Amino acid sequence: MSTVLTTPLRWFVSPWRMLTGWLSRAPIDDPVDRRNAPMLQILLLLLAFTPPLMWLYRIFGSDSPWRPGETVSLVTSIVISAFALFNLWLVRRGRFQSAVRLLMVVLAIAMLLAYLGSGFVTNRYEQPIQAVWLIVAGLVIGRRALWLMYGWMVLTFAAGSVVDFRAGNNADTAMVLAVDCIIAALIFLFIAILVDRTVTALRESLLAATRRGDELVQVNRHLQAEISERERMQEQLIHSQKVEAVGHLASGVAHDFNHLLGLVLGYAARGKRADTDEEVQKALAGVESAARRATAVAQKLLSFSRKEVTRAETFDVGAALREMRTMLCQLFDPKVEIVLDLPERPATIHFDRAQFELMIINLAVNAEHAMPEGGCFRIAVTQVHDTPAVAIDLHDTGHGMSENVRARIFEPFFTTKPSGQGTGLGLAVTRDLIFSAGGSIEVDSVPGAGTTFRIRLPAPAIADLELTV
Repeated sequence: MSTVLTTPLRWFVSPWRMLTGWLSRAPIDDPVDRRNAPMLQILLLLLAFTPPLMWLYRIFGSDSPWRPGETVSLVTSIVISAFALFNLWLVRRGRFQSAVRLLMVVLAIAMLLAYLGSGFVTNRYEQPIQAVWLIVAGLVIGRRALWLMYGWMVLTFAAGSVVDFRAGNNADTAMVLAVDCIIAALIFLFIAILVDRTVTALRESLLAATRRGDELVQVNRHLQAEISERERMQEQLIHSQKVEAVGHLASGVAHDFNHLLGLVLGYAARGKRADTDEEVQKALAGVESAARRATAVAQKLLSFSRKEVTRAETFDVGAALREMRTMLCQLFDPKVEIVLDLPERPATIHFDRAQFELMIINLAVNAEHAMPEGGCFRIAVTQVHDTPAVAIDLHDTGHGMSENVRARIFEPFFTTKPSGQGTGLGLAVTRDLIFSAGGSIEVDSVPGAGTTFRIRLPAPAIADLELTV
């Protein structure tokens, strides 16, 4: 049953698609004219073939006697049909406006000649097609062309009525002709008003939509500029936080360098006292080893503080924290115990490595300030069960925070440190970095009982999916 229904439908739809596709491929540059081109081409095809078919019916299918004026109308219709084909050729060549305006002029002249030749009554059957061209003038050319065409039609109707009156030369005929002419003029007036109002409304809507589109483009550009500026400021903020973190590490780095320089001086003194080449080589090897350790510390600081573009990568949180242990030891007072509770299996995340280190240091700095008398700083990493996420808990045994302070710690520039000892941006930057990666951060603190920051970061599969989307 479905095959019987769909096959005839396919026979109809396929040629129609081919026709509409052919009509839409006219090489016209203006977008509005390009939208109007299919409709105009259909009207030109109708004008080219419908009047000849109607006249064939009039000649061979009608029993009415042939009027003298109908010969002029027949010739005029054939000329207009031929001219419609010529205008169709112009449209297919991309000369849309030229074709429309030329067609309107020729139709207006042909209409006047037809009414002058055969009168008003004989051309009454042509008025539906004439109404179509009134509509085309308004839709395709514009409001001025619409009312010029209407005025020309009224003049043509009057001329045809005069021709019919002279042929009849009767007062009653004159009254009937006048009434018919006025009725036709009023009908075309209603059509002109409807087209005028419709076209005006459409053009106003189009103008408003265009204006709105331009406004949206401007707003979009402004938003893009704001986003770019915000990203630039965030990069600067992150860089400044790195520099501030390096400042916190300075005393520990100086201690390590003093220790390494002491080793260098000790090995140098041993080399001076050496009596054999073997002892000198051992002393030089010690100097080289200490220098390599000093170079590694300096290179780590330079890499951390360097201003670079964000580069997310997949890495093991446990391995990253093990590499940071020396840096954390330099940050805290020797009285603070540092405990890393790391899983045996890798706990991978998709994050910028330098930003991850900055995040840990920012939280460690707050913990260091909370434990001036010493204590314990513990970092625990776990894989969240039934969830593709990694949990990182950072706990200190410091003095804790009140509820009011805890509610504001992530606000930019909020700090409880004395003037000159903090910018109040470390935790705000940390929160933004975590949120940008699709993670979350919570804080639990009780005065006198320490503080715990709970971080959840997505596993690589979730991060890669978000980046792909």
